Amino acid sequence: MWVLTTLLLLAPSSGQAAALEKPTLSLHPPWTTVFKGERVTLRCDGDRPLVLELRPVSTLWYLGHLLLPSHGASIEVQAPGAYRCQTRGAPVSDPVHLSVSTDWLILQVPFAAVFEGEPLVLRCRGWYDKAVYKLHYYRDGRAVRFFASSANYTVPQARAGDSGRYQCSGTMRIPVESAPMFSAKVAVTVQELFPTPVLQVAGRPEGGGVVLRCDTRLHPRKRAAPLQFAFYKYSRAVRRFGPAAEYTVPEPEVEELESHWCEAATASRSVRKRSAWLQLPGRGPAPDAPTAAPHPQAAAWAPGNKPPSSRKPLGSASGPEATSIPDATSAGPQVPAGRAAPACAPLEPLEQPAGAPGPDVDQLLREMRLLRGLLSRAVLELQGAQASPGRRAMPELPAPRSAGTPGTPGTPETSPARS
Repeated sequence: MWVLTTLLLLAPSSGQAAALEKPTLSLHPPWTTVFKGERVTLRCDGDRPLVLELRPVSTLWYLGHLLLPSHGASIEVQAPGAYRCQTRGAPVSDPVHLSVSTDWLILQVPFAAVFEGEPLVLRCRGWYDKAVYKLHYYRDGRAVRFFASSANYTVPQARAGDSGRYQCSGTMRIPVESAPMFSAKVAVTVQELFPTPVLQVAGRPEGGGVVLRCDTRLHPRKRAAPLQFAFYKYSRAVRRFGPAAEYTVPEPEVEELESHWCEAATASRSVRKRSAWLQLPGRGPAPDAPTAAPHPQAAAWAPGNKPPSSRKPLGSASGPEATSIPDATSAGPQVPAGRAAPACAPLEPLEQPAGAPGPDVDQLLREMRLLRGLLSRAVLELQGAQASPGRRAMPELPAPRSAGTPGTPGTPETSPARS
């Protein structure tokens, strides 16, 4: 009776049991794809409830929806499927998917999620560790790395752009060198460590000024690595990286609140993300407001300037607007900007039919010289009429080489015939 009373006193309440976090399932070696016949070890790590029992706390193992007979903290398996574990009083862990392959070449990726800033390691493995030659790694169908022989593909600091479907290819000597063989494609996703920070107004202290908060949070699995924050005004750092996520703007600089932005980063600076310019409540972003603030090492804004979010755009995105320039010599109406005057449009050259003869240049020149002579004589006639109004001057025309009646006005006489 005394032992039962002690157990009831030390047993946690239902609220405490629900507060326990789900256990973490790990895989050793840490690859999700193995060859047929190989065995791997699964280990369940999680919080244990403070319950006094006469027997040790057991662990439940699941393969899909099937309960396995093992109750230890670790288990060896070789069958493919989704494995999960559960400790007493805690929820079920996230699954680990194990694949078993019978191919000559497999691509092994980490079983655990890879976060931003962490190394990403991929392993192209031949059948039972046979050497692989002329090794290529592919991401989304494009080659990203080449090795002469077996080697791992490593990204020291993974980014979201490193996500994709990976594959490898190579040759093996079985016993002579084979044709290139390809592994199955495997999806790799780089998890976001923390979202892009947002700079917000947190309040006004009694001493004056405005408190700004750089708001973001780490992924639940990475809470053990706290972030650091820095604050900037234009491109000048007003407070360098530190654990505090708030900064107080002095009262004299309150009028320039919109020129502030912040930056969140890990302690090693492997992941750094910048916020946008501060947007005050009730003011929407400007049409040309940037989505992210400039890098602190960029050129500093001139003193007194406003951040780009409050600047007027320099020009339209569709290009410069056409402007009508008045012409002092033109007497016609002005043409509005952006519209072309039909009278001033360039004339299209007439197309000459195929096979037609070209213009006679010599004939055109002769006609132009004749026309110029007639115009010159007409001008002289007008000048003579103005000099003697009572006398009408007749222009002298060249005498043609034709026979005519002697003495007839307007008809030149022919030269007498020689005897």
